[in-house]
Amino acid sequence: MWGYLSVLPAFLAFSAITGVWSVFALAVTNRSVNLTEGFPYISLCGSYPPQSCIFSQLLNMGAAMAAWICIIRYHQLRDWGVRKWFNRLILWTGLLCTLATSVVGNFQQKNQLHMHLVGAFFALFLGNSYFWLQLILVWYMRRLPQPGAPWIGPLRLGLCSLCSILLVTMMILHFWPLRSASAACEWAIAMLLFALFGLFAVDFSCLDGCTLHLQPGHLSSPPASPTSLQIHL
Repeated sequence: MWGYLSVLPAFLAFSAITGVWSVFALAVTNRSVNLTEGFPYISLCGSYPPQSCIFSQLLNMGAAMAAWICIIRYHQLRDWGVRKWFNRLILWTGLLCTLATSVVGNFQQKNQLHMHLVGAFFALFLGNSYFWLQLILVWYMRRLPQPGAPWIGPLRLGLCSLCSILLVTMMILHFWPLRSASAACEWAIAMLLFALFGLFAVDFSCLDGCTLHLQPGHLSSPPASPTSLQIHL
């Protein structure tokens, strides 16, 4: 039974993929990039208005949705009995990836090149690391529930492996320099990471919803309001 929370990862993957390719199409249409000079990096396509506005909004919204997915996944793994320290390591890796993604959108290549490059490096590297940690967890804790078809696990392994290979290849080609080939690797990495986030729809399919539980700390006098509040999201 697929719950409504499974829509969030699927929507993130769909909107991110269509969004970045829309930015590319706008950049080509507005002649912000010249394809005769080589295939552009994603950042170059989002450096000039009006597509730069769409690029920033797209990455900020995507980062917010990805952060929420990481938090939901953290609570799901916690309920499955995953050790707190490892679960927190996974969570913070994902959250730092989303923060770096927001930096990429707000510190654009045209205006703040060095900050933009730092954000892009950490967004791609930590994004790949986040999904490798998920795979390591599943491998060491085989008793964990495995939602979805049996081929989901090998698919994730294949996507993570390909993403890692492309990351190394992208860096080598960039400093060669073979910038067009490096840019093509960057686009492929982004698509793979979006697809990996989208696959969380399978893991969230068994969730009916989530609850926010607020519990105030110790007070010197009894509070007039209830000590806890539960909000069903």
